[in-house]
Amino acid sequence: MATYVTQEGLDKMKVELEQLEKIERPKITQQIAEARDKGDLSENAEYDAAKEAQGMLEMRISKLKNIIFDSKIIDESNLDISKVSMLTTVRLKNNATKAEQKFTLVPDNESDIKAGKISINTPIAKGLLGKVIGDTADIELPNGNKLSFEILEISL
Repeated sequence: MATYVTQEGLDKMKVELEQLEKIERPKITQQIAEARDKGDLSENAEYDAAKEAQGMLEMRISKLKNIIFDSKIIDESNLDISKVSMLTTVRLKNNATKAEQKFTLVPDNESDIKAGKISINTPIAKGLLGKVIGDTADIELPNGNKLSFEILEISL
């Protein structure tokens, strides 16, 4: 199944993969060698920890390789900004608090709440999809709370 990513997201994953393969992997190999040199492996906590770290690292490398291989880059020039969709930035007004918020809807692996990027699979994003300027999005959160937003602006 294809993973949709932005060019920026794909580039970040490639940089991370290179870091893991060229820097982190040799470090862990060195740690394992040093722990092995300390003798009895059956009671060597350093060796066990290094082997566990190696396993986690190899899983992350494998996952990144699979995502990169299966990635489909989203062409932002073909996006329709007349309605809320993937990669659109939405300016909202919370109808209860009157506070304004701005979110960009992104693929799961690119979400960064501090940067205002929310996963397309969050309840808020799902509630916003397909809405147009002036629409109200009534969203029920997993904890049972309800939010109501007015769509003020949609942009890239």
